[in-house]
Amino acid sequence: MSENRRIAEEIIEAVGGRDNIASVAHCATRLRIMVNDKEKIDQPKVENIDKVKGAFFNSGQYQVILGTGTVNRIYEEAVSLGVEGSTKGEQSKEAAKSGNAIQRAVRTFGDVFVPIIPALVATGLFMGLRGLVMQEKVLGLFGLTTEDISDNFILFTQILTDTAFIFLPALVAWSTFRVFGGTPTIGLVLGLMLVSPTLPNAWGVAGGDVEPITFMGFIPVVGYQGSVLPAFITGIIGAKLERWIRQRVPEYLDLIVTPFLTLLVMIALALFLIGPIFHSVEELILRGTVAVLEWPFGISGLLIGGLNQLIVVTGVHHVFNLLEIQLLERFGNNPYNAIITCSVAAQGGAALAVGLKTKSAKLKALALPSSLSAFLGITEPAIFGVNLRYLKPFIAGLIGGAAGGFMASILGLKATGMAITVIPGALLYLNGQILLYILVNLIAIAVAFILTWLFGYSDKMAEEAGQATGRP
Repeated sequence: MSENRRIAEEIIEAVGGRDNIASVAHCATRLRIMVNDKEKIDQPKVENIDKVKGAFFNSGQYQVILGTGTVNRIYEEAVSLGVEGSTKGEQSKEAAKSGNAIQRAVRTFGDVFVPIIPALVATGLFMGLRGLVMQEKVLGLFGLTTEDISDNFILFTQILTDTAFIFLPALVAWSTFRVFGGTPTIGLVLGLMLVSPTLPNAWGVAGGDVEPITFMGFIPVVGYQGSVLPAFITGIIGAKLERWIRQRVPEYLDLIVTPFLTLLVMIALALFLIGPIFHSVEELILRGTVAVLEWPFGISGLLIGGLNQLIVVTGVHHVFNLLEIQLLERFGNNPYNAIITCSVAAQGGAALAVGLKTKSAKLKALALPSSLSAFLGITEPAIFGVNLRYLKPFIAGLIGGAAGGFMASILGLKATGMAITVIPGALLYLNGQILLYILVNLIAIAVAFILTWLFGYSDKMAEEAGQATGRP
């Protein structure tokens, strides 16, 4: 029997057997199990299984952290053992029925925006690479200056860096229709209508070069290039309207009448009511975000860097995707990323200290890979598998994140993208900021590591807390 198959069997047994498992799915790092009765789960037994870095309930699912790559193999073994497999999306719909209103709203927000993030990550990397290539010192290595760069090359880079933000409402409307049960292609077309070239360009209006169209003497109508909230609200209402119409239209007319009425009603609402109102709300959110990030003396970095991973534990951190998208769309940079990368790095530093200090072979085998995972931008194994379990390392990580975030804020670091941090995140700072980026991450790691080493963990402390050194 292979090791992965044995681990899959042990997990199935520890969560109450196959009869207690409704379905199993997985994401990048976690095995997500829908159970019939969570009282049958043997939590200590799950945590003691090889390769398991932690387990907890979140979003209506029992999530077992296994790490990148490993989780895929364990999932395949679990399915081969007779457990019903499902997609993450299918499980999310089932899990969405659980939790309070706030938890469900945050989950839904994440379901809408997370699928869009890869396109924005790629855009940020393109921005970073362009910043690197256009530096005078880099050009000088090839005997070139900025004057030698052709307009066609600049145009090509603009296609790479601007397209996702120009058509962002289309991406948002598509994803929102998908999540709320509408037809995604109708959402896509509706989103494209919001950025139609026949409408006054939003950036031209903002720059004063273009006048908005005015209806009824007071309603400004513009394109919504780069906007998020108008497309999001339009998508929610549009998906519900489409479903309402479909229930009332004869089947033989559905193909023609439903999309026709949905698009007609929603584009009118979007341009004349939803757009003007929620674009103003979006502006207020952006101004508030910028105001917080500009607090003097590094206060914003101190608070955000210190609290970010605490927010990650609650699972509501996806709501900040909107803020990062707005920052990138409006300013072409993202100071929020520079701060949170320190909070991620710090948790890795704390887990690294535990791994190097402990004499437990099993804990060492858990903590060291978990710290590497954090340095690659994924903190769940470090947080749930190591730091939160002993608590003080987690607190040390929060302090390290605050220290690094403080320096990032003081130094004015700004990423060219979002969603990647620490080692991969370096690609977002190639425009002359890379050395400062390395510095703030090292500060965060060093503070968390030293505090954990001196005060946060020892095998004796674990024993006194009733945790044997042979158990992670």
